[in-house]
Amino acid sequence: MALNSLGFDKSPEDTRVVVAMSGGVDSSVVACMLKEQGYDVVGMTLQLYDHGEAVHRKGACCAGQDIHDARRVSEQMGFPHYVLDYEERFRKQVIDPFANSYIEGETPIPCVSCNQTVKFSDLLTTARELGADCLATGHYIVSREGEDGHRQLYRPADGDKDQSYFLFATTQDQLDFLRFPLGEVPKSETRQMAEDMGLSVATKSDSQDICFVPKGKYADIISKLKPSAGEPGDIVHVDGRVLGRHEGIIHYTIGQRRGIGVATGDPLYVVDLDSSSATVTVGPKEALATRRIHLRDVNWLGDGDLESVGDAGIDMFVRVRSTRPPRPARLALENGVPVITLADGEDGIAPGQACVFYASDDPRTRVLGGGWIKSAEKPYATAERQALASAAAG
Repeated sequence: MALNSLGFDKSPEDTRVVVAMSGGVDSSVVACMLKEQGYDVVGMTLQLYDHGEAVHRKGACCAGQDIHDARRVSEQMGFPHYVLDYEERFRKQVIDPFANSYIEGETPIPCVSCNQTVKFSDLLTTARELGADCLATGHYIVSREGEDGHRQLYRPADGDKDQSYFLFATTQDQLDFLRFPLGEVPKSETRQMAEDMGLSVATKSDSQDICFVPKGKYADIISKLKPSAGEPGDIVHVDGRVLGRHEGIIHYTIGQRRGIGVATGDPLYVVDLDSSSATVTVGPKEALATRRIHLRDVNWLGDGDLESVGDAGIDMFVRVRSTRPPRPARLALENGVPVITLADGEDGIAPGQACVFYASDDPRTRVLGGGWIKSAEKPYATAERQALASAAAG
């Protein structure tokens, strides 16, 4: 029988909790709330990149001003706070893979990689070394203990702040050690709690951009990290016509419509990016349509194991974008490769994005894991290429 709010069978005073403090309102409230409940709280903030460049930038995280804010909160509430210099780890485990993925024509999600490696791996290890019973964060997601004694993930009470899409890669071992105290709390209530506690961050804006990509200009940061990445190449229509030239596929993403640099009289969308030939393929919107997605590096959090899914497959709901609701689909293993078949189809799906699994479309449903998108079958574009090849052969 649990004796405290975090599910442990001992008093809060005997429960050490390391809180990952980003300097924002959510993690600050978590740390202060647990301190008020009597827990042995230790605050930790990660310095992830050159904080000198982001001290005054609104919407940044894990940099100068945020470190200062986290320290002020810990001093106000009277618990210890430490800053860990993870710049080198962050560069190797998040920034460099992000840049390499983008150069390969993918659309990476570095926030997932950061949770998966730096925050939920390295920081979690540090928390254990400090004798902590758990690592708590300010994420909006719910974890509950299942019948097998392991914790399970569920969507949070505040659907507008649902962060399950970015936490699908959390392993079972990590999940058992993590706690998410804000899972049942609406964001508006979190801010009210911060005000009631008199915290200086009560009205602080939420982070918006990827922390190391100011103003969302991916190509700028890639060019800085990888100066040779802007290799020019052809812009080719799905029907085989060469429409023009480009200055590097890093300036394009799957589904992009504006700023392509060529025109045919009809709306054009980026359909495919081939890094090996530096080719940008464009076509009509219907060329983006797909129903089948091939996945890699699946993290399975459902019952049993992934192999039990088999070639027969199981029905579920999936999200291929963080801004869209879960949609019906079927997961199956085809020659050992996880393949998602969407009931209604989707467009603009790009390699490098995430496909997250849910038990249903209920707002509070269980999260079953997810995987990274390796490729998407696009029947229209394939048919156009086959027709072109037949014509050339004839």
